[in-house]
Amino acid sequence: MSPLYKTPARPADTDSCPCGSGKTFGECCAPVLAGKRPAPSAEYMMRARFTAHVVGDQAFLHSSYLETSKKPFIDQPEAHPTKWTRLVIHSEEPSKLPNMAYVDFTAFYEESDTEFAHDEKAEFVKIGEDWIYTRAVRLGPAPFKSPQPKVGRNDPCPCGSGKKYKQCCLLKV
Repeated sequence: MSPLYKTPARPADTDSCPCGSGKTFGECCAPVLAGKRPAPSAEYMMRARFTAHVVGDQAFLHSSYLETSKKPFIDQPEAHPTKWTRLVIHSEEPSKLPNMAYVDFTAFYEESDTEFAHDEKAEFVKIGEDWIYTRAVRLGPAPFKSPQPKVGRNDPCPCGSGKKYKQCCLLKV
């Protein structure tokens, strides 16, 4: 990242929203950042928080994080602001608990003219009408899930020998 990098100015209401929703900033994240309307979902709050990172809205980030939301905000400029470039939302899933949801996302940023990815599964809780970021449940990409069903011990061996898996290839593992 260049030491001359400065946090970009807030986009115009007619510009594309930095969150990648495909909407304009004025109809997407701007009203949430300004406190004119609450984010209707955890995914929407994640998009608003990403946009706040892009435009350097530290007050919004402070108020939308559970640990700091009840504390007074003291503006302190970032020494080395991160240049966030794009956001990809992979999924939003409700929790088994009411008013809680998880958002799996990748946020991309630039450092020294190289793009890096921040993968996270974030937890959000709904307090009143507001979704609040609580914590990172997982950092890094989602675990790999094999598309193939797991072979059971008593299933036919996938090698085609006609034997049960436990009497064939399981012994070779």
